[in-house]
Amino acid sequence: MSRPPFSAAALNGQVIAVTGADQGYGRLVSQALARAGASVVMIGGNTETLAATASVLEQYGAEIIPLKADVSVPLDFISAQERILQIFGALHGVVHLADRRASTTFAMLTENEWMDLFNCNVKSTVGIAQILARRLPGTWLTVIGPHLDEPGLQAYPQRGALQGLVEHAHREELRVNLLLPGRASSGEEMLDAPVADAVLALATTCLQSLRGNVMQIPLAPAPKVRLPDLQYL
Repeated sequence: MSRPPFSAAALNGQVIAVTGADQGYGRLVSQALARAGASVVMIGGNTETLAATASVLEQYGAEIIPLKADVSVPLDFISAQERILQIFGALHGVVHLADRRASTTFAMLTENEWMDLFNCNVKSTVGIAQILARRLPGTWLTVIGPHLDEPGLQAYPQRGALQGLVEHAHREELRVNLLLPGRASSGEEMLDAPVADAVLALATTCLQSLRGNVMQIPLAPAPKVRLPDLQYL
């Protein structure tokens, strides 16, 4: 799959928040947005990791702000949104990572584990959409949902809930789209690039009218051994 030619100025002037920005697809998307000229607010739970990643992304010349927040708690996202408005005066878009995976099989999933998945993936998405509808109805939302390779029945009700939200968000005049990656992040930029490319495309002004779409993102298989790990073999 060839990558679209996003220029270094494609997203100039846009302020975009990314949740889960200190790992996986969140880190990949933050990097892609910074390269395209957006000001990026990196939201996550680990202050040190956020700060370290932000310092790396500043090399692209974009303004990068790390913010610690738990977006499954509405007040945390409200506080983050208010801080963003204080700094930039605007928030054009949010990329929300709703792709927490189960660590066990469906049959062995405990109630606490299921509620953790629900809170991280579904409750957080509904909460962000509701806050945008109340406070920033012009702000777009792109959700990266549960991966298509995730086994277990627990993935289906989560995807179904997110799909229903996305397909009917227009009733609240919200612009929301859902991306479903073919697998978990490999940590290799070139292998995971189609996810970042889809986010960038949806962020451009030429596609600003697109909403209510659920898009599966095919990805090449992740290597069983990452190249940096070969030196230890």
